[in-house]
Amino acid sequence: MNSNIDLKKKFGDNLKENENLSNYSWFNLGGRAEYFYKANNINELIKFLGEVKERKLKTLIIGAGSNTLFRDKGFKGAVIKLGKDFSYTKLIDKNTIEVGASTLDRKIANFGKDNNLGNLEFLSCIPGSLGGAIIMNSGCYEHDISQVLLSIKAIDKKKLSEIEIKKDDIKFLYRGTNLSQELIITSAKLRGVIKKKEEIEKKQNSLIEMKKNSQPSQIKTCGSTFKNISKEKKAWMLIKESGCENYKEGDAMISQKHCNFFVNNGNAKSADIENLIKKVKSKVYEKTGVNLELEIKIVGE
Repeated sequence: MNSNIDLKKKFGDNLKENENLSNYSWFNLGGRAEYFYKANNINELIKFLGEVKERKLKTLIIGAGSNTLFRDKGFKGAVIKLGKDFSYTKLIDKNTIEVGASTLDRKIANFGKDNNLGNLEFLSCIPGSLGGAIIMNSGCYEHDISQVLLSIKAIDKKKLSEIEIKKDDIKFLYRGTNLSQELIITSAKLRGVIKKKEEIEKKQNSLIEMKKNSQPSQIKTCGSTFKNISKEKKAWMLIKESGCENYKEGDAMISQKHCNFFVNNGNAKSADIENLIKKVKSKVYEKTGVNLELEIKIVGE
């Protein structure tokens, strides 16, 4: 039997074959995915996961693609993106909200502002969606997700059922967590602090302004390439100190505004970005003895 036709029949228009991954990354780079599935709700997601488990297909969950570099040869297996039912924000009591995993972080900040909930302002500066922000423990300007998270709901790829995990049972690291790779986050509960709307707006605007002044925008980049070593040792400082800020590789370059932002200048290949990363990493190590760790994810063949 032709398993492709079989899959197509079961999942219809939600399933695409040979889908171009460059449409799903802020770098605008990458080869094709063997299968690309958009799950609109939990039942669809569980059904599809059951199918790929049976076929022993490798899976990759993607969010907004704001920190993912897909390699030029694409992805063998199934790339899954969470669809419309996973994007929502609702108030569950006066200072707690429930948010779907594919909701954009800035939408959460705006929802907080509209409902007089502070402490979520920093999310307006984090590119991407909530699921990725939790896995990465994303943050900026002294704030991160672990400070506002109460619990998550997730599907276990092996057991194919939804579970709830309390914040206390998650270990948060700098730009990471100990959450299993077998979990797909579907939603989370966040807690804000009741504040005046004007105060929230003021803080949010000042954070956005800070970001605008220090980071490039309107370019093909996936944000910070490397993790900071510490508050005193920022990745960009080490890159500058090592004399790498003007490095180029093919059509991949380093942003002149912030040297921890690597850029597809128009016609780069994923390999150009990856080679630039390797070049900078090795130069920084040679000059400073520091082994920089990636903040972006590189996936694919």
